[in-house]
Amino acid sequence: MSVVTVQLGQCGNQVGEELFDILSRDAQQGHKRSSYSSVCCDRFFQHTAHGELVARAVLIDMEPKVINQSLTKAAKSGRWKYGDTSYFSQKQGSGNNWANGYCVHGPRHREVVEELVRREVERCDRLAGLMAMMSVAGGTGSGVGTYVTQCLRDIYPKSFILNHLTWPYGTGEVIVQNYNSVLTLAHLYQLSDAILVHENDTVHRICSQLLNIQHISFSDVNRVIAHQLGSVLQPALTADSYGVYSRNPLGELVSALACHPEYKLLSVSTIPQMPSSSIAYSTFSWPGLLKHLRQMLISNAKMEEGIDWQVRPLAGSERTRSLTGPSFNTSLANLLILRGKDVYSAETGGFEDPALYTSWLSSGEAFNSWKSPVPFNNYEKSATLVSNSQALLKPLDYMVGKAWNMFASRAYIHQYIKFGISEEDFLDSFTSLEQIISSYSQLC
Repeated sequence: MSVVTVQLGQCGNQVGEELFDILSRDAQQGHKRSSYSSVCCDRFFQHTAHGELVARAVLIDMEPKVINQSLTKAAKSGRWKYGDTSYFSQKQGSGNNWANGYCVHGPRHREVVEELVRREVERCDRLAGLMAMMSVAGGTGSGVGTYVTQCLRDIYPKSFILNHLTWPYGTGEVIVQNYNSVLTLAHLYQLSDAILVHENDTVHRICSQLLNIQHISFSDVNRVIAHQLGSVLQPALTADSYGVYSRNPLGELVSALACHPEYKLLSVSTIPQMPSSSIAYSTFSWPGLLKHLRQMLISNAKMEEGIDWQVRPLAGSERTRSLTGPSFNTSLANLLILRGKDVYSAETGGFEDPALYTSWLSSGEAFNSWKSPVPFNNYEKSATLVSNSQALLKPLDYMVGKAWNMFASRAYIHQYIKFGISEEDFLDSFTSLEQIISSYSQLC
């Protein structure tokens, strides 16, 4: 079954290009893993008559520059390329304004975009689902991205839709990024089956502290995001797949993690992460990797550096609901994906501890693991945890608070009203997100 990816805006297109580059390299790395490679290729690429890999993707932006760069980089790789007619761009952007993207550009170009997606979907033997990739800070990724997701939900009501969101730096790239983020998240929560989030601040710290990159570029950040996404999306064996690689990655991801419509926010942690020059001198054991990853989950540490080992699971009555200070990170559901050598010997019982999870779901239902003996990203052993937990509670609460302070003083509201968004729309979005914050706060 195949996944059609829709790349939206500058960030969505740049992360998407990095992701396909990593997937193609991984699929073509070994001759001894033909079933793994064929499943990967069928999932994300189609083969031309000449044997070339063409990404199952649609590229959308309101400016041509980034799409042109992505098309060129893909073609130059020599391993894969984008379809010759699978992209759409215009000459003017959305001006970092969600309302401009959602109310103007989206409706104006709806038919063209829908036709591009329809063509990609029809090239699939069987559609596993759609993955929309975007940033929440700007205008095209957030505004057009939300509108396109709405169209996809209308046209493919029974298909799985996963939205991958890149969360902006807390210090801010765009003055109205918190408005754009609030409007995007509130709308996507009604449309998407699950929302997978990467925070730029966290990924930046990984680049700096774990990968030792001196001058960090957006390309470095995008590559880390793409590697983490690849470790989730590449073929793996589920508990009931009987030695056959899972057929529907999005469906199985959603069913494992998003079991309640009030809880759709997913975060990703990967271990190990280190400079490629250090890998040859490092050894990893499954007990060591999983011990660190479990504590990262419990203490809500986004990377293995600086884990708080003092945080311990608490009894239900003791659990804190504080949004400030260090606290135990309660999970609704976790998916552990292990890749590499001796993967079947890895003991995952630490993640099945009922103390990690909310009391109204048994740990047997809340925890799933996928495994693959094929190494990923040059690591002999690697583990990825996709978590539906309180991990995103603080950044979400912070973002809503900043947006509300601006809204209370009516800052920049007129820029949205002139494109058709009313103050009531803002208030509805704030109400939706406050409900989500409340629901995650009360996980216990």
